[in-house]
Amino acid sequence: MNLRWRIGTLVVSTTAAAVACVGVWVHVDAYDRELKQARSAVRTDLDRAASVYARTGDVTGTGARLDAKLPPGLAGLVHDGHRGTALVEGPRGREMWAARPAGGKTLSVSANVEPTLRALEALDTSIAVAGALTAAVLLPAGAFTASRLSRRLRLAATTARQITHGDLDARIGAPAQPRDEIDEISQALDTMAATLQARLTTEQRFTADVAHELRTPLMGLLTAAENLPEGRITDHVRERVRALCSLTDDLLEISRLDTGAEEPDMSAWSLRLLVEQAVVRAHFAVSLHPAQDGDSATLVRTDPRRLSRILANLLANAHRHGKPPVEVTVTATSVTVRDHGPGYPEELLNEGPQRFRSHAPERGKGHGLGLTIALGQAEVIGGRLRFGNAPDGGAQAVLILPAAPDGPE
Repeated sequence: MNLRWRIGTLVVSTTAAAVACVGVWVHVDAYDRELKQARSAVRTDLDRAASVYARTGDVTGTGARLDAKLPPGLAGLVHDGHRGTALVEGPRGREMWAARPAGGKTLSVSANVEPTLRALEALDTSIAVAGALTAAVLLPAGAFTASRLSRRLRLAATTARQITHGDLDARIGAPAQPRDEIDEISQALDTMAATLQARLTTEQRFTADVAHELRTPLMGLLTAAENLPEGRITDHVRERVRALCSLTDDLLEISRLDTGAEEPDMSAWSLRLLVEQAVVRAHFAVSLHPAQDGDSATLVRTDPRRLSRILANLLANAHRHGKPPVEVTVTATSVTVRDHGPGYPEELLNEGPQRFRSHAPERGKGHGLGLTIALGQAEVIGGRLRFGNAPDGGAQAVLILPAAPDGPE
């Protein structure tokens, strides 16, 4: 049950409970008051008849009766010498009786209270009908009010999900002066989103600026290292400088991915052909399982350069942190890269790759940028990159690409 119907049900149940309480109170109070008035009236008539009977020895004209058949409970009370009243069901409906002993006889009077009690029952019915009509009117009103609240809350939830998925420009549009608690929540969410966007933008700009500033001196350093005399120390320096240049290029690429500056060049290609070319360029020992003949006829829509970049990063990660053999399996629209090492850690599977974190010592040391770039490039070309572990051990990354419906372009 959603919020709208919960509030509507709460309104109706509260109204029904209130009407029931009021109805019971009115019924009990009115019933007791009418019975008291009826008892008082018959007692007054009984006392008047007893006075007449004491003076005249007759009850003619008083409406009283001598030695009439009394209700069982009342008869026993009079037999013991007491005066009493009783409500009984008579031939004309419910009657109020009053009786007392009088000179060795029984003096009694009665009054028909059926019309009064029927009026009370009609009042009960009216209260019940009024309660039902009130609930019927309040249910749509409560549901309408709740739907407005629910719509505003859903807007806040939708905006929060958009921000979570990377749309940092998403806002609820809360008013400057909050009208209620939901407006306060919306305003707080908008403020949080704006603050988060500003901080992320500053971080992205800082990363891009640092990478740009480092690139020029590193290229000069690489050129100078190439001119050093050959030797073990020179090889080590060249290797470290190349690693710095590669890290700088990765930072620039991540910066472009963060800012959405990457524009893919999409076209229709044979996935098997692209994977074979990417494996050859990667220069890694790979066991390639190509697509079947039926699958190889299917084309995918992708950017070959970015696909090659994704596969190169996945293969590098498998060789650096996993164990051989590294297997690449191609189907009609997917590529699976698998190693036989310890597998991806739970942290990576739950949270995804994190830059500058290698997640687990057994996966080796690294900057954590390769998988981050692969995931970002997969999103750019409209693919889905999923990380998992094979049932019999080893890390497994599956890249799923959209099929090209119209063939090659």
